[in-house]
Amino acid sequence: MPWTVSSSLDHFRARAGGFLAAHPAENTVLLTITDRLAASGPHYYGDGVPVFGWWCAEPDGPVAGAFLRTPPFTPRLGLMPESAAAELATELAAGAPGAEAVTGVAGGAAATLAFGAAWAGATGTTSTVRTNERLYRLGESADPPRPPAGRSRLAGAADRELLIRWFAEFAEEVDIRIPNVATVVDDRTAAGQLHLWEDGGRPVAVAGAGAVIAGMSRIGPVYTPADARGRGYASGVTAAASAAALALGAGEVLLYADLANPISNSIYQQIGYRPVEDCVELAFGD
Repeated sequence: MPWTVSSSLDHFRARAGGFLAAHPAENTVLLTITDRLAASGPHYYGDGVPVFGWWCAEPDGPVAGAFLRTPPFTPRLGLMPESAAAELATELAAGAPGAEAVTGVAGGAAATLAFGAAWAGATGTTSTVRTNERLYRLGESADPPRPPAGRSRLAGAADRELLIRWFAEFAEEVDIRIPNVATVVDDRTAAGQLHLWEDGGRPVAVAGAGAVIAGMSRIGPVYTPADARGRGYASGVTAAASAAALALGAGEVLLYADLANPISNSIYQQIGYRPVEDCVELAFGD
């Protein structure tokens, strides 16, 4: 059964929204992006037209796979069978909507690697792993084993310039693109989603707690500037942001950790996070 691809967010949510909500962990990025697009308009992430797709194993059957793309970003795969991912790559390589200037893909490891193999076969290009991440879900929450000095508080308007700088530093450090950093900081501050850790009255770390969508909230970014690391601040602020998400009614609290950073993976597991799935981002080349 071919994929259905649409530029209509409303059509996508009407057809695939139930599937996304039924699997909120594996579809966490798609849920977050569609929620933001619905609130802020189709060009929140860039000037290009977003593209959405869903897959059914049989005609008129239930949705069993979904993806989206918000140019200039690469396609993001939600939960789907490997065969559906390969089929999607083949259709995009043949010129289906959303294929323009595809330079990579990201999502759950099995589906993304299947997409990459099919894309390489259809286009003659190569693919390399750009990032390896692990998605974690909060189990039984716990305080950091060595609570850091200080306390958490919500970020406010007075923290704007600091947070803009920290978000930019975080993006550079982990090599990601955050469009409209100031807007992101303003929106998330106004929504009460940014938590600061203070020590001696000085902010030393930040963690975001996303809106509760389909019972899910995702933590991120988590950032401690270089001169404040090694003192447990990331553990403290992540635990605080996680507790806030639970208090807002999240049934699942999630976060991603770069597998190349064993310290962060250890920190998250110490405060109660447990692995859900591994995810990869592929970059396509000649």
